Amino acid sequence: MTTDFLGLTSDPIAAVQAAHRASIHLSTTRGVLRSQAVYAMAEALKQAQNDILEANTLDLEASREMAVPDLILEWLKLTPERLQTAVQLLKRLSELPDPIGRVMDAAYQIDHCQIYSQLMPLGVIAMIYEAFPELAAVAAGLCIKTGNSLVLKGSGEASHSNAAIAQALWSAIEKVGLPDGCLQAIASDHSTLVRDLIVQDQYLNLIIPYGRPSLVQQIVRQATAPVLKSAMGNCYLYWSPSGGLEAVRWMILDSHQSEPDPVNAIEKVLIHPSQNPSSLLMLWDSLREKGFELRGDAVLSAEFPDLRLAEEGEWRQAYLAKIIAFKLVASLEDAIAWINLNSSGHADCLVTESYQESRQFALGINSASTYINASPRFSRNPKRGDSIFLGMSNQKGHRRGPISLETLTTVKHIIQGTGQF
Repeated sequence: MTTDFLGLTSDPIAAVQAAHRASIHLSTTRGVLRSQAVYAMAEALKQAQNDILEANTLDLEASREMAVPDLILEWLKLTPERLQTAVQLLKRLSELPDPIGRVMDAAYQIDHCQIYSQLMPLGVIAMIYEAFPELAAVAAGLCIKTGNSLVLKGSGEASHSNAAIAQALWSAIEKVGLPDGCLQAIASDHSTLVRDLIVQDQYLNLIIPYGRPSLVQQIVRQATAPVLKSAMGNCYLYWSPSGGLEAVRWMILDSHQSEPDPVNAIEKVLIHPSQNPSSLLMLWDSLREKGFELRGDAVLSAEFPDLRLAEEGEWRQAYLAKIIAFKLVASLEDAIAWINLNSSGHADCLVTESYQESRQFALGINSASTYINASPRFSRNPKRGDSIFLGMSNQKGHRRGPISLETLTTVKHIIQGTGQF
């Protein structure tokens, strides 16, 4: 096995500059060629599976010796199934329609001109990610498909895995003949490299941080280039008095099935004081049987001693684990206000039988997505539609909600005159 990667560098400035030069040429390549490159990535990843898993074993052994948290170890650990999922995702991505050049009607017109708009690549995208080695392949597929250059900066815990995956991806890009430098990987050693990277706003068009909230917040604070915040966990569910117990139970359990990255996992549940205590006990017993740790606010933990008291700061924090905290709220209006103040703002839920409540919740919640009597479980490869998702964005600005192909594009307005003055 070898982890020598032709594009691996410890110089983030040189990497971004090379990616910028490549992006100029990549943006004009035919969609067919970019799709071929994405398919070639899938094949290269499949052929390199043994090398990648061997490299991942080295990372896991080193991380255990350094007492890396169990959460990161879970994110770091690759399996043949996780790699196969990435391969399948890339193959499906290669078959999707080319988003670049898609023409749309303009919202305005000028005399003696025809105005239209079309999707264009952003240019250079940097992804800074914590563990999750296979995400490099997903990000590379999305970026190449949309004609963007990509700069990867993984965490030190996954250094061998990242290098092995990057080697496979680079070999596919070289084989197809895409511009040199369109995929860059930065060595995973020092945090100073991250700081040097995220201030290259002259060349970078977008930064995507992926990992714990602390990583995302650090990038947002320090970056001078645009940042697309991604979010995990701390999603809320309000259990209306009219909502059914089984629906609540199913939504909670199903939302936690998107591991190893619990993007839309429900971690907080708001309940009305009129909720039947026997229903609460049935839900809690069921969740404990599934390995969940349960917590409650001051009122609930006093009434039910088995509930550990949730500290004040926990209501705004993601657990990123099988932990659920329960809190009493007096009304739907209070639930909406609490969620808007404390949730991570990317996916919040309601269980109700009332249409009026569902409309009030959908319009009142200030989050990217609202789920009503539906599981918020996250999937990168939905069974229906023409979308592949990297993650979920909770910010208002560039794009909000699922990070997809269109998220990595921008709009150009084209005004074609007739020559009349």
